[in-house]
Amino acid sequence: MKFRIYFLLFCLSSLFILFPKDAFAQANNVSGSAIDISAVSAVLMEGSTGEIIFEKDKDKELVPASITKIMTLTLIFEALDNGKISLETPVTVSEYAASMGGSQVFLEPNETQTVDTMIKCISIASANDAAVAMAEKIAGSEEAFVKKMNEKAVALGMKHTQFKNCTGLDDDIQSGHYSSAYDVALMSRELIMKHPEISNYSTVWMDQIIHKTKKGESEFGLTNTNKLVRFYDGITGLKTGSTSKAKYCLSASARRDNMDLIAVIMAAPDHKKRFAEAQSLLDYGFANCRIYQDTEITHSLTKIPLRGGKKDSISPVPQSTFSYLMKDDDDMTTPTRKISYFEIQKAPVKKGAPVGNVDYFIKDKKIGSVLLVASEDIPAANFADYLLALTKKLFHKM
Repeated sequence: MKFRIYFLLFCLSSLFILFPKDAFAQANNVSGSAIDISAVSAVLMEGSTGEIIFEKDKDKELVPASITKIMTLTLIFEALDNGKISLETPVTVSEYAASMGGSQVFLEPNETQTVDTMIKCISIASANDAAVAMAEKIAGSEEAFVKKMNEKAVALGMKHTQFKNCTGLDDDIQSGHYSSAYDVALMSRELIMKHPEISNYSTVWMDQIIHKTKKGESEFGLTNTNKLVRFYDGITGLKTGSTSKAKYCLSASARRDNMDLIAVIMAAPDHKKRFAEAQSLLDYGFANCRIYQDTEITHSLTKIPLRGGKKDSISPVPQSTFSYLMKDDDDMTTPTRKISYFEIQKAPVKKGAPVGNVDYFIKDKKIGSVLLVASEDIPAANFADYLLALTKKLFHKM
């Protein structure tokens, strides 16, 4: 009996020697443990659903370095969408922007480049000088631009992020510039899903720009800091970052079979690890998951009666495409749908007004829903419309 007790105590003590307290704590913060990640934190997210496939200390606040520029690029593309700037808009470099150290393309004070070239410099070469020049162009100053960055972070639900600059240069948690793997995945999702044209820049391996200054014109070569763009199948981006404080960070995105994956690595021990571990995450996601998207819903929708309008019915459309992440260890049964319409509508109806709902199920479990909305504006009918409708009925009877 005593021998058994001593043997049990020996086994327990051996476990704590082999697996110290920190290791157990770390294991509790890891999901999808089939993947071995040495980086301090990591996240694998599916883009269309935002669902997390893998996580390791996803909310740990860390120094993000140049992956800060994912938010900078997001605001640049929003300014393009809003018409505030165009790709051909000239951007003049200030003394302050030209003074940025770290990764740069050596823009000179008063040098002018287009927005298109600046995006190229930020995306491919992680140029701090180009990032600050764009911040000043859009918001008037880097400080004002950073305020917009933090406002966008709040809007995206990034609860463990605060920006102090638009570059990630010389950032540290003590100064108040930090983010987390999950938050980086959120802003990466915003950029890659809403502005997929970023891939036209972020997947370029090598390019060049032309410096145009008082000294004349000169070529400057750009090489992508994301080595995955050279060989990874379906790569769409996105951004690297490294400093002595941040170590090695990466947000890598890829698309295969209509599924967008985002792998975020924070504080990897070396540059090889960050690429290898991001690739492992992407490989795991593509091997073990698939995306279900209901692209056929419109064929099952019927017109909804409308009273008092210039038209007597509404054509409903889904507000968005329903997406659901299916994993190999889940029930892979194809989802079914239940369509329901609201009560008979009364004109006027605005385009985008809610008119119904589609609920999705796997067996008896509801997995999501999509709102149905009006596909067009339908004004209320006036006296002339009623008179015309009555005349048509009379002639039809004759």
